[in-house]
Amino acid sequence: MIDFPGLYRAHARDVHRFALYLSGDPALAEDIVSETFIRLWNARARVDLATVKGYLFAIARNLFLQERRGARRTTGLDERLADPKPGPHDQLRVRSELEAVLAALQTLPEIDRAAVSMRTDEELPYEEIGRILGISTGAAKVKVHRARLKLAEARRTGGSQTARQESRR
Repeated sequence: MIDFPGLYRAHARDVHRFALYLSGDPALAEDIVSETFIRLWNARARVDLATVKGYLFAIARNLFLQERRGARRTTGLDERLADPKPGPHDQLRVRSELEAVLAALQTLPEIDRAAVSMRTDEELPYEEIGRILGISTGAAKVKVHRARLKLAEARRTGGSQTARQESRR
């Protein structure tokens, strides 16, 4: 019959040092020592006491190599491969901002909506906007500027309010 506690006291420190040299990780070395002695216990009928230290080192080395092979399969994700598309929270925020701006756009007088649309969507010069709307160039600039300020305010405040309302649902 094998004196298992005696074997553990005699060889655990050496196996731990060997596993630590292999892995460089104290926690992994402790895990390897534990598993090594579990495997020794399970194979106790076949253990030759004259070569038990070498047998323990062989088990520890195999466990380390097995761990390393498993670690290669579970490597971290490369940050360069991350999906560049916005996540669900960003999508909700953008959608909420868009809804707030569209709602604010509908509150503007028609002439202001037309002026800002011609300037932003069609990129028309202020002179042409003024001519189309029957107002001066200066008035066209003022209408576009004031409309943009209202829409920016709606985007700043309305988007966050809508997002909060959505998150409560």
